[in-house]
Amino acid sequence: MLKKINDGKLINFIFLDKTPKEVFSVPGKTLLEVAHANKIDLEGACEGSLACSTCHVILDKKLYQSLEEPSDREYDLLDQAFMPCSTSRLGCQVKVDERLRNSTVRLPRATRNMAVDGFKPQPH
Repeated sequence: MLKKINDGKLINFIFLDKTPKEVFSVPGKTLLEVAHANKIDLEGACEGSLACSTCHVILDKKLYQSLEEPSDREYDLLDQAFMPCSTSRLGCQVKVDERLRNSTVRLPRATRNMAVDGFKPQPH
């Protein structure tokens, strides 16, 4: 059934946390939006307004290099992320397109949550 629905318009990729989860998305959605739609534990405390680092993701090197360079603001926020690496991005800044097809988006082991009580806001 999914193959019939997925006539090439949906992009498939994998979110890797404790276990891999394949997701499908229309182009144009952010990784944060796709994660929330698929109940993947990617926080996004600022709701995608580029004001925190809680949607930090790690991309494969080839995928990272194919994307536009992060903005200065994104770089500043990535500096605040938990253990950023050379292929770190913020999920609210990466939009789904063909470059993500069959790729893996890894979630870091932890985030630097802005709330000290462990509260995680639910997407609206």
